[in-house]
Amino acid sequence: MTHSGEVRRIAYDRITRLMEFAKRHAAERPELAREAGRLILRICRKARIRLPAAYKRLICRKCGMLFYVPGSFRVRVRSRRSTHVVITCAACGHVKRIPAIREKRGIRAKG
Repeated sequence: MTHSGEVRRIAYDRITRLMEFAKRHAAERPELAREAGRLILRICRKARIRLPAAYKRLICRKCGMLFYVPGSFRVRVRSRRSTHVVITCAACGHVKRIPAIREKRGIRAKG
């Protein structure tokens, strides 16, 4: 394995462990979970890797808040322009928009 491959593997391992830690402590110690989220984003930047797809929608990219903490985010479905889901972070107000085209097509095909 190359040096960069080893760094990438270590980074993904640490991200996974930090995410598990943050999930465990999200409800009773939200500030600790937020710090873990910041660390995850920092590891991604330092190792120059993308945030794994499974975690991408669970962390605020701006402040590192995990969306496991009750009341830490707001979810809305918007149909203006193209249908999309809007996730707003309660801590910093950062808005994340996720297209919902695929789900809509699936519903049309069934109906």
